Amino acid sequence: MCGIVGAIAGRNVVPVLTEGLKRLEYRGYDSAGIVVLDGGIRRVRRVGRVAEMEAAARAENLTGILGIAHTRWATHGGVTEPNAHPHVSHDEIAVVHNGIIENHEEQRARLKALGYAFESQTDTEVIAHLVHHYFKSTGDLFLATQKAAADLRGAYAIGVVALADPETITGARMGCPLVVGLGDGENFLASDVSAIVSETRRVMYLDDGDVVAIHRNGVEVVDAAGRPAIRAERLSELSADAVDLGPYRHYMQKEIHEQPRAVADTLEAVIDGGVDVDGLFGKGAAEAFRDASAVLILASGTSFYAGLIARFWLEGIARVPCNVELGHEYRYRDSIPDPRQLVVTISQSGETLDTMEALKRAKELGHANTLSICNVRESAIPRASRFVFYTRAGMEIGVASTKAFTTQLVSLYTLTLAIAKAKGRLDAKAEAQAIGELRFVPGSIQHALNLEPQIQAWAERFAAKNDALFLGRGLHYPVALEGALKLKEITYIHAEAYAAGELKHGPLALVDSSMPVVVIAPNDSLLEKLKSNMQEVHARGGELYVFADLDSHFEESEGVHVIRTPRHSGVLSPIVHTIPVQLLAYHTALKRGTDVDKPRNLAKSVTVE
Repeated sequence: MCGIVGAIAGRNVVPVLTEGLKRLEYRGYDSAGIVVLDGGIRRVRRVGRVAEMEAAARAENLTGILGIAHTRWATHGGVTEPNAHPHVSHDEIAVVHNGIIENHEEQRARLKALGYAFESQTDTEVIAHLVHHYFKSTGDLFLATQKAAADLRGAYAIGVVALADPETITGARMGCPLVVGLGDGENFLASDVSAIVSETRRVMYLDDGDVVAIHRNGVEVVDAAGRPAIRAERLSELSADAVDLGPYRHYMQKEIHEQPRAVADTLEAVIDGGVDVDGLFGKGAAEAFRDASAVLILASGTSFYAGLIARFWLEGIARVPCNVELGHEYRYRDSIPDPRQLVVTISQSGETLDTMEALKRAKELGHANTLSICNVRESAIPRASRFVFYTRAGMEIGVASTKAFTTQLVSLYTLTLAIAKAKGRLDAKAEAQAIGELRFVPGSIQHALNLEPQIQAWAERFAAKNDALFLGRGLHYPVALEGALKLKEITYIHAEAYAAGELKHGPLALVDSSMPVVVIAPNDSLLEKLKSNMQEVHARGGELYVFADLDSHFEESEGVHVIRTPRHSGVLSPIVHTIPVQLLAYHTALKRGTDVDKPRNLAKSVTVE
């Protein structure tokens, strides 16, 4: 949610800031703004897309060698220009902010008593006035930012500039990502590496509680206690090409088609080296996995559905009890801790706030053995976990997760094999067989992608619908959940998913000829049961759209449409069956003319609760 870019250089930084905001558009936003120091604080803000703000900045001939910029996703206050960032205090301090300040009302009352007037409904304006208040007494922007940050409660990443200090940008981080980009005689600040990767790949990740001062020729960092801190310089693996569309119309389409490579890259280590538990997950993993009494998976959204599938694998193959919980629910309930339990967090970004807070809660309860499955190196959740397995999906820009989901699934299957091996439940023969099956997955995904023309034909029919139902059983019920979520996210068609056996317990009342019913129907042990559930739909005039396997015995008939995915992939089948539901959502969205990559009301990186 939201995006921050800052730059200080010996050249005009407005093009740098504008391009950075464009690279952050995928995160979701409803307004954009920019501030530069040029004889005064010069600000341009617009509701709508970055392009509108860019045009206004060009019309006003906005230039400067220091500035900050922002894309806002509305939380406090509506989508209006006065609520857009940057916010300014007394034409002397400008601030951009991601996150939510929980004590903003308390601070607002305090600042009003000090004589400050507010022009917006946002919590962010509180930060601008706080920095201004402390700058008046200290004359030091770095110290003023530290003092202001100490007064804030909540999750935030902020960038600050002061008219009286044209040589400095300050930033602070608590719960929301913030990264410093290091250049030659110029430096940068951003909420995401993608915003600055075209300028530099040398980056420094800030920790929670850090406050930073960025100058043209250096960077200073203090930690939450105000002590000088050193944060390692790293070379980002992200390239500028990673954010280019290439021949595709949308990032979602590009990322769907990148899945064979993303999955193959994620599996490379296990395919080449076998199930080397410590090598794959970190030193001490084999012992921790061997002693684990159970697995607790904490995640949200699509990652939660990946966890639901993993539960079948962990209990069926590794023979360990597994519970899967939504991070934002787990942290607020009284759970019974088990210090021997392995706690697994799943997050594409590694910055998902509710998952991060759930991890903190688990550690408070005494769970020392924590594992992160994540796509972004050096992000907060992996750094807070004892063990890490990085997916290798590459950058995912489309809001609706695709390749992150399938790489999470193969990672979770790898974890299943690792736990089974650590517990002595995976012998050499079974390990070789499992790795052999994994080798086929990228090819099976490509075969599923080849079904795109048939799925496009289905999308023509779905585009005119207002509702849809998705059904699955066993391992494939979470695939139905994911299919319904994708359709909701980018087409705005109301969709629900059920374990097919639940039909007769209520949802069957919804079925009529106007509601398409999508069925995930692989040739597994539950197929005959699933066929009975399909008959219940067909008998009531429902129109069935069935994703089956080549060896499933389904025939098309009136009201029954069938697309056959590649050969049945056994326990790995959910990975392959995910591809058709992604393509169905994508092509239906195309037909409906919705904004595929930036669906309304949603953001890519959820860094607020």
